[in-house]
Amino acid sequence: MPASTWMRGNGVRNPRQADLLRVILKRVSRSFYLSLTVLPKTLRRQMGLAYLFCRVADTIADTPVLPFHERLPALHTFRAQFQSQTPSRNEIARLMRGIGDPFPQGSEEERQLLLRLQDCFDLYDRLSPGDQRLVSDLVVTLSHGMEMDLASFPGDTPEHIQALPDRASLERYTYYVAGVVGEFWTLLCDANLHAFRNPATLRQRMELARRFGQGLQLTNVLKDLGKDLQSGRCYLPADELLDLGLHAGDLLDPAVFPRIRPLIVSLIQHAVEHLDHGMRYVQLLPRRALRVRLSCMWPLLFAVQTLEEVCRSETLLCGRVRVKISRQAVYRTMLGSLWYLAIPTGFLHQYARLRQRLMGAVSLWHL
Repeated sequence: MPASTWMRGNGVRNPRQADLLRVILKRVSRSFYLSLTVLPKTLRRQMGLAYLFCRVADTIADTPVLPFHERLPALHTFRAQFQSQTPSRNEIARLMRGIGDPFPQGSEEERQLLLRLQDCFDLYDRLSPGDQRLVSDLVVTLSHGMEMDLASFPGDTPEHIQALPDRASLERYTYYVAGVVGEFWTLLCDANLHAFRNPATLRQRMELARRFGQGLQLTNVLKDLGKDLQSGRCYLPADELLDLGLHAGDLLDPAVFPRIRPLIVSLIQHAVEHLDHGMRYVQLLPRRALRVRLSCMWPLLFAVQTLEEVCRSETLLCGRVRVKISRQAVYRTMLGSLWYLAIPTGFLHQYARLRQRLMGAVSLWHL
């Protein structure tokens, strides 16, 4: 999409601000960028900016751009900007000054995002008061998930590896970093798209959206298991690992993989329960909201297919191997979803088919 088209479509005339929502966002998340480009133009700026702010919080807590001991204070400084009536440009500048060279390999995209933080807040100032409130509530809540990360995992190397204590902690974590995003998405659509304003179903939609987000995040937790282990993070419940006679550090040895299969199967099944709520969320979207329907269909169908790849993987504990669906599967899903707009039952049948295929793979894997 040409830059000029993107700027007009988002109501952003400043080239530097438009660049945030076009180039920087695409670099830090290709998957979300796909969903963003198909959204109605009345939502793109708010959604894109909200994602960038959430990615800033995640980058502060989760990447080597900042030394480990500086991450929690930096996160608090960042969160405070959304808790005050007016963000402090001095505090933002101070946070940016803490980002220096050299940078670890692979973190250049995150570095560029952090260095553009002032531009993010300039764009934030242009949002309506209602949209600003929704974005600030999202970032404040989500940052508690990042804080939970820093409190739960004392370092970022395999030598510091720790696991979350139990499944309740995992549920709380997936809510903080993704369930709240589903709630934000719903409230933002209601505030900006007249077709969505249905107070009678808002409570139900909020619950479905929360579970949808948690299902997407749990999918990410499972597919990124090996990579996270190499960073000293194990999101699998420690008490359930102990039931299998294992500790988090044991998972650094790929040979223990067969022993954790029962736990992986259980978490896949739990992720599917969450995603089933996502399917019902899509069903409740207004029929004429074609763009929003697409933007929700894609991550849901991608997630079910990704869980199947998790189930078929024999190298899940290997940090060098990325578990993901093929590019062909991505394009095939996107193309097929166009038919589902004309025939809504087609989406339900496709979701049911992919779900059945996944559960069949789970059954075989569990034997």
